This record gives sequence, C-alpha cells and structure tokens, in this order.
Amino acid sequence: MAHTMEVTDSTFDQEVIKSDTPVLVDFWADWCAPCKMIAPLVEELAEEYDGQVKFAKLDVDSNPQTAMTYGVRGIPTLLIFSDGQPVKQVVGAVPKSVLKKNLDEALAS
Repeated sequence: MAHTMEVTDSTFDQEVIKSDTPVLVDFWADWCAPCKMIAPLVEELAEEYDGQVKFAKLDVDSNPQTAMTYGVRGIPTLLIFSDGQPVKQVVGAVPKSVLKKNLDEALAS
C-alpha cells in the first residue's frame, strides 16, 4: 500500500533527486486550505501509481531551502521530478484528472 512520504531539506536529495523512479513532490503548509483539499487526491494517486512513481510531501514552512531552490512561490505546488530534474509543475488545487495527465506525460517522456 503506497503512501506519500515526508521529505525535508536534508532528505530531498536522497529521496527525490537520486530516485530511480519519477517523484511527485507536494509542496504544502499546514495553514494552507487548498493544500488540505488536494492532499486526498495525492494519496489516491500514490495508490494508483504504486511502483511507477514515488510521492513525497515537503512542508515549506519547515523546509524553506528546497522551496526556494525550485522557485516555489505559491502553494500547493506539485513538481514531478524525473532523472533528478523537475519535468512538470502544477500550481494550485486542481482536479485529479489534471494531476493524472501530468503524471502520464512525465512517465511517457
């Protein structure tokens, strides 16, 4: 059963950049209502893409360095990394279909 894992500034490189599989990173904060709206969708996708994509969450308040590195200015921001590089970006609370489309495109490339 796949779940999203928490990543931090100190674990980001190991868990995301060096990952053999694509990784969707959800940049969020506890006070962010749209972040809480999208969280269940990210969990559902973690189940659907189990074994194909890793799913991670990064709290921007506790881990500002990584958010700054990738130019995250608004949350929720979801970045899809492949081979250590961000290949797709989704900003805001979007429908699950939009997230699936971006994941499928990232997997196809």
